[in-house]
Order: sequence, then structure tokens, then C-alpha cells
Amino acid sequence: MGDDAADIAGLVGVFFAAFVSGPGSAARLDALREVLLPRAVIVRAGAPEPAVYDVDGFLAPRRDLLTSGRLEGFREWELTGRTDVFGDIAQHSCDYAKEGTQDGIPFTGHGHKIFQFVRMPAGWRIASVAWHDD
Repeated sequence: MGDDAADIAGLVGVFFAAFVSGPGSAARLDALREVLLPRAVIVRAGAPEPAVYDVDGFLAPRRDLLTSGRLEGFREWELTGRTDVFGDIAQHSCDYAKEGTQDGIPFTGHGHKIFQFVRMPAGWRIASVAWHDD
């Protein structure tokens, strides 16, 4: 079975690495398809109301934003996290930060993400991600 916590940390790392603007951003977003289940659910909680995405609906607008030049110097990174494994399911909960410049305006922020994982024959995959920006 390998080291479940390390395998899951690797998937979380791929997820965060996808959200870095600049060269290679399209390839990093494409790498998400390898770690997400094809029918994964991604949810942005909060105001004005939660937004629920499928994989394509989540990736398309982020690809446009990260590759258009409107978002510069952007990155997200994990601050602290905890992983719990229960047989063939797992959950990772983490605080994260982000920074960048959008349309010439610098910004910073932070929030919380919760990932759910399922062990598949080929290894762990992300079944869902939910996040809330503070």
C-alpha cells in the first residue's frame, strides 16, 4: 500500500502547484486531471452562495485566468494541514494562503480547503475539494 500520508501529500501538492501563474501553468492544470477522479466535485463555499463545479467547469475559467496575463505572480500554498486515512478513504484539511496581482491590483488572502480521497486500483485520487476563502 505504500505510505498513504506521503501519497496523499503528493496529490495535495499537485493541486496547489496547479495554481501558479506564468510559464507552464497550462501543463500544471492538465496534471490535475491525473489526480482528480473524472467525476470529482469541487465546491467554493461562501457568499454570495456556494459554487459547485465538475472537473471541466472548474478548470476552464482558471486556465483562462492563469494563462491570459491578467493574473500575474499568483500562487497558492498550504500553511498547515492534517490528513486522516480510514481504509480506502481519506481526508486532508488545510489552511492556505494566496497572493498575486490581478488586472494590476496586488492582493493576498487565505482560507481553508478540505480534500476527500478514494483509493483506486491505480492509487489515491481526489474525489472532492471544498474551500472557503476568509
